[in-house]
Amino acid sequence: MANRIMLNQTSYHGAGAIAEIVNEAKAHDYKKAFVCSDPDLIKFQVSTKVTDLLDQAGLSYEIYSNIKANPTIENVQTGVAAFKKSGADYIIAIGGGSSMDTAKAIGIIIANPEFEDVRSLEGVAPTRKPCVPIIAVPTTAGTAAEVTINYVITDVERKRKFVCVDPHDMPIIAVVDPEMMSSMPKGLTAATGMDALTHAVEGYIGGENTAQTKKDSVEAVQLIHKYLKEAYDHGDNLEARNKMQYASFIAGRAFTRSYVGYVHAIAHTLGGHYGVPHGLANAVILPYVLEAYGKSAHKKLARLADCIGIQGKDDAEKANAFIQWIRDMNSSMNIPDKIRAKDGSQLIKEEDLADCITKALHEANPLYPCPQIWDRKEVEAIFRKIM
Repeated sequence: MANRIMLNQTSYHGAGAIAEIVNEAKAHDYKKAFVCSDPDLIKFQVSTKVTDLLDQAGLSYEIYSNIKANPTIENVQTGVAAFKKSGADYIIAIGGGSSMDTAKAIGIIIANPEFEDVRSLEGVAPTRKPCVPIIAVPTTAGTAAEVTINYVITDVERKRKFVCVDPHDMPIIAVVDPEMMSSMPKGLTAATGMDALTHAVEGYIGGENTAQTKKDSVEAVQLIHKYLKEAYDHGDNLEARNKMQYASFIAGRAFTRSYVGYVHAIAHTLGGHYGVPHGLANAVILPYVLEAYGKSAHKKLARLADCIGIQGKDDAEKANAFIQWIRDMNSSMNIPDKIRAKDGSQLIKEEDLADCITKALHEANPLYPCPQIWDRKEVEAIFRKIM
């Protein structure tokens, strides 16, 4: 029996939790689902685990799968048109951040048609109405889009990603079932797990914490420290998958209130400009940014080191040991220490650097409450280290 955890939404956790989708759809008297899921999840019959339940219950649905790994404005536009034609009255988003971000954007625009151009929702979105009801079913343990109030869309024409922050976009129900993750490949397990760690760490070291966000971040770091490598090595270990999904969930619950930092700003820039997967980018960038913060982050990083048993004679030594643990985790899961093209060649081009720096700063300043406020020089230094 799935455990039910009440937040600002209804959430179900544990093996078999997806059965609650049918119960919730019937309880809300929904008529037809608009199922958002990416092509690979449909191809490998991961989404089928949910649609089979809908079929067995006689619940109507339509599938939308025009979703890229970094969802685009075009994906949102065609999704809005498909939703209007479908006659659906709610959305089931199955997948990682790409499916859920697309679903959020579609749901927001359907409910607030005056914002048909998703670009107009960048930053703190000025919407007035809650989006179409979303039931979110994550298949990764990293993005935590099922519990956050933001979504990220790629503007292909301008080679950039932009973040929309909107309390109206949070799914009303999250169904976090480890059986939806059991076939996730090792590379994705590693990248999404380090994505969750980035959420927890950036949320914790920023300047807008609450007692609850700090508690969630600490617990997420502890769970990731204990279970990520196990989930990576043994993908069929449902306990490890379940713990990693919960770690992702509470890290998301933390950062959606306390925000993130320069790791995300730079990662989003790489995703928009070069299509670098978000979790991979975060994993590579995280230790460099934490190191560059220096003394301004030592005290808080030392507390995170304490929570997973990393020792040192003072805060600086503990903080540096914590950063080294991140590097060791990356290395143990074959995550590189540089951003490279698939053939190993240099991906970030010198002629693109000035534009990338501008875009990263545009996102981070002044939205993110980082330990330090950086200018072009500091951000350029990070780009050069990951090149």
